[in-house]
Amino acid sequence: MMGLSHNALWVLASMLMLGTAAGLAGCFAYWKRQSLMSDALAHAALPGVVIGFAILGFKSLPVMLLGAAASALLGAWAVTAIRAHSRVKEDTAMGIILSVFFGLGIMLLTMVNRMPGGGQSGLDGFIFGQAAAMVRQDMRTMTAVAAVVLLAVLISFKEWKLYLFDPAFARGIGLSGRLMEAAYLTLLVVIIVIGIQAVGVILMAALLIIPAVSARYWTNAFGTMLALSALFGGGAGVAGTWVSTLGAGWPTGPFIVIAAAGTFLLSLVFGTRKGLLVKAMQRREQMRHLELRAVRRDPLAEREALP
Repeated sequence: MMGLSHNALWVLASMLMLGTAAGLAGCFAYWKRQSLMSDALAHAALPGVVIGFAILGFKSLPVMLLGAAASALLGAWAVTAIRAHSRVKEDTAMGIILSVFFGLGIMLLTMVNRMPGGGQSGLDGFIFGQAAAMVRQDMRTMTAVAAVVLLAVLISFKEWKLYLFDPAFARGIGLSGRLMEAAYLTLLVVIIVIGIQAVGVILMAALLIIPAVSARYWTNAFGTMLALSALFGGGAGVAGTWVSTLGAGWPTGPFIVIAAAGTFLLSLVFGTRKGLLVKAMQRREQMRHLELRAVRRDPLAEREALP
């Protein structure tokens, strides 16, 4: 795009790849009815980021992201353990883990900020994102992650369909449910860990959930939904990043979420499968058919309808 600096172009490309990968992984969460899982894991990553900084005493992005991954995986394990060993429902367990881990992260962040040099650590940026600070290496990392996610979806497309839609048959043919569950959680964690640097722990869930929900309004086919969700996620990343470059100091993450929300509103109204406009037209057509059937069954009404 004309007029953009090299750093802005790097951020733009990174957000394109992140949005595409998040859109693909979000479809899996949608069909597993675990949209809240992405929110829980994103918030659960915050303590790991802070602990990674506290251990070294200085900012090392690889160590902090490794801590975020460990913390998010611990959160996923905690959700699974609560669901398996108690009567607490899955969505309630996710809400508990989300709140506890995020509260722990904020507490640790407050303590670290009081350490010598902690106030200049930039850890606050992980809450709402700091996409403007990304460089070429970040773009390469996100590109690699998006490529891995895309390959994982394409190579195992049939296995994903069985795992999501017919787990009993999948077990019957020898497909390990635990292995697929581990792969699913790993995809979510990897995308969240890479994305929180740009979008933040609070907004990362929106980038995973909104594109998938938007795509559902346009199709009933799983493969088409994956493609549309990736398109919507990548498009939101590009649009939000471009808008944020128009003003001085405008945050990138919130604009990406607003762009994704705009796509959702358009899909909600104009979607060809579940859109409000299509539903209204279908109801109108059904009412017209019912009126015609009523006229045909009532000779008196038929005579009154004649000129």
